[in-house]
Amino acid sequence: MTDKLKTKLANLPTTPGVYFHKDKSGGIIYIGKAANLRNRVRQYFQKSRYGDPKTDLLVSEIVDIEWTEVETEVDALFLEAELVRRYLPRYNILLRDDKSLQYVRIDYKSDYPTVKLVRRPLDDGAEYFGPYINGYAVKKALKFLRRAFPYAISRPINQKRASLHYHLGLDPGLEDGRTTLEDYRANLRKLMQYLKGERVTLTREIEREMKKAAKAEEFETAARLRNQLFSLQSLSKQVLFGDREIQDASRDVALVELAKLLDLKKPPRRIEGFDVSHVQGTDTTASMVVFCSGLPDKASYRKFKMRVPGNDDFAHIYETITRRFSETNAKKWGLPDLVLIDGGKGQLSSAMLACDQAGYSDIPMIGLAKRFEEVIVKKPTGEFEVINLPETSHLVKLLQRIRDESHRFAVSYHSTLRRNRQTASLLDEIPGVGPLTRKKLIRHFGSMRNVINASPTELQKVLGMQRGAKLNHYLKSLKQTLA
Repeated sequence: MTDKLKTKLANLPTTPGVYFHKDKSGGIIYIGKAANLRNRVRQYFQKSRYGDPKTDLLVSEIVDIEWTEVETEVDALFLEAELVRRYLPRYNILLRDDKSLQYVRIDYKSDYPTVKLVRRPLDDGAEYFGPYINGYAVKKALKFLRRAFPYAISRPINQKRASLHYHLGLDPGLEDGRTTLEDYRANLRKLMQYLKGERVTLTREIEREMKKAAKAEEFETAARLRNQLFSLQSLSKQVLFGDREIQDASRDVALVELAKLLDLKKPPRRIEGFDVSHVQGTDTTASMVVFCSGLPDKASYRKFKMRVPGNDDFAHIYETITRRFSETNAKKWGLPDLVLIDGGKGQLSSAMLACDQAGYSDIPMIGLAKRFEEVIVKKPTGEFEVINLPETSHLVKLLQRIRDESHRFAVSYHSTLRRNRQTASLLDEIPGVGPLTRKKLIRHFGSMRNVINASPTELQKVLGMQRGAKLNHYLKSLKQTLA
């Protein structure tokens, strides 16, 4: 790192803004946004940063840094997108994930303009803004901007009255004539100006319009413009992505701490968490959640319906790990860098035995006991070691997130199975009565109780003479059993 770069890092402000990484030729190679420029930019050069090849390559080329301060996170979000579109830095293209890119689409020239978030721009005459990598932040920003510049998100069908959104101040009410198309488009022009990162210019224009309207004694117009200014000013208090910057920093620190604790050569990229859920040994399920680089990868989650009956956590963990590391699943899903078991020494021992028998004894495994949040590891001597870490540790918080997510996923699947079992009808057990007949009976009689209490004549009327008589005979014996 050059002295010039060290000086720049020391002078970074703590305000929101957009930063520019430059190479030795002075060209911009990456543009990013930050809720806190000092914390975000310095993170690139911290030793505790979780290193991935693409980011490491970017950092190796950084020779100089420039930045532009803005007032709000919203300003940073939209200014970043505008500048990336303008300069097309090569690392913004290299590091982006096409699945997460989103655009704001405004069909300004339509007779009923709408504002939507879309994945890909089309050549359809609409105005597109973006791309935005942080879709979550864009949705949140548009939610607040809609209060300042009300817009429609879809064209109403056969609707002549103003929608609820109009009465909440979020829709122009074009279908009811509450706003003219000309005024609505003027409002959308202001929104588009904001999306281009021209908030300061826009604010000044609204202030001039407000004063002009007040001077002309057009007080309703002046009040509406005043409310727009208030809505724009309130955006400075909104947190769009700053909380995630803090989480990203703690995640990197946690992965480095984990590598040191387990004496790993590098921080684990793929961590899999396992948990078991049941109620008194019934409907037992297990879950596998996956965290990549400290973030959940929900597309890789898996769930297991246990084949081993009863209430035996050790046996269920053994079955789960055995099935996860079967030859087919290991090839299809890949292998983790670390496995986290929700439980103590017993659960961890069962999991390690299953992993050893599958031929993957070199994959590190740890347990996390719920009561005291103790980390359980197995030493080379074969003995288990209990490690107590401070509750404020970044590592403990990361392991808790993985453990809690595996627990949530296991419980959700267990609840589904239990609910399906409890809602199974007594009719399911009647021989000769299939799904269509069951639906027909419930639709006609309204409930299982009414079916049981139905007369032979009513049953024969619905099912016919022969089938109705058979069902009546079965229900008669069922009522005697229940009595």
